[in-house]
Amino acid sequence: MQEILRTPEERFAALPDFAYPPRYLDDLAGYEGLRCHYLDLGPADAGETFFCVHGEPTWAFLFRRMIPVFVESGARIIVPDLFGFGRSDKPTEQSVYTFDFHRNMLLAFGDRLELTGLTLVAQDWGGVLGLTLPMEAPQRFSRLLLMNTLLGTGDKPLGEGFLAWREWCRNNPDMAPGKLLGRACPHLNDAEKAAYDAPFPDVTYKAGARAFPELVPEHPDAPGAALSRDARDWLSEKWCGETFMAIGMTDPVIPPRAMRALQQTIRGCPEPLEVNEGGHFLQEWGEPVARAALAHWG
Repeated sequence: MQEILRTPEERFAALPDFAYPPRYLDDLAGYEGLRCHYLDLGPADAGETFFCVHGEPTWAFLFRRMIPVFVESGARIIVPDLFGFGRSDKPTEQSVYTFDFHRNMLLAFGDRLELTGLTLVAQDWGGVLGLTLPMEAPQRFSRLLLMNTLLGTGDKPLGEGFLAWREWCRNNPDMAPGKLLGRACPHLNDAEKAAYDAPFPDVTYKAGARAFPELVPEHPDAPGAALSRDARDWLSEKWCGETFMAIGMTDPVIPPRAMRALQQTIRGCPEPLEVNEGGHFLQEWGEPVARAALAHWG
């Protein structure tokens, strides 16, 4: 039977460098009864809003090194947790989690908060999903800040690094996010690694995390593939906003060549910032990335 799990609040006590008040919505259109967690920082009437979307198997905590830079700039910062992650509710059936389930949640979230002037800050699935949003709601988005992500167009073979990652996930259903992040980001301390485990008291909470590797479109007819090809065309031909791209050069899952291909897709995307020591979870090297993006945009 389908259950909706909610991670106990005490799991999130004393998070390192993340003393931000949680906010919740339980009335997203199409998701009534599911509670979504998000951060809403900075002035509500700011002209610019950084819309930070996490990926697999992380949550809003991943942006903690970037958030202070954005706050310092005077902007508003919105950081949702996708359903199945962080402090948001977690359906236990893996089949619930589809490309459209997550994408439509982000669209409903933007509508519910009436967000405009957005800079999409995205990595991993944050970009796989997020890069399909501007064509749907061009009035909301003005800039892109992209890190180690891609479009799941389904018309190119998936890379060896991703296939190895997917196979690992199939063989390790518990996933152990803290250990995973610790391997990818050797500079994390024990408290930071524990913060990535906090949303998941046990394996029953991890259906969303188990689902994501299976959702990357692998063929042209896969769910989300046609949408992603439409987004690729729109970003190539109609995107008029500004873009900043940073590449974690040690990423085995979305390697630099994949990011270079994405750069060529996005109209007006300048030469990327290469973070030589940075890996897949580039937000963990995020403070200089955020400062470089703001400096680039002046």
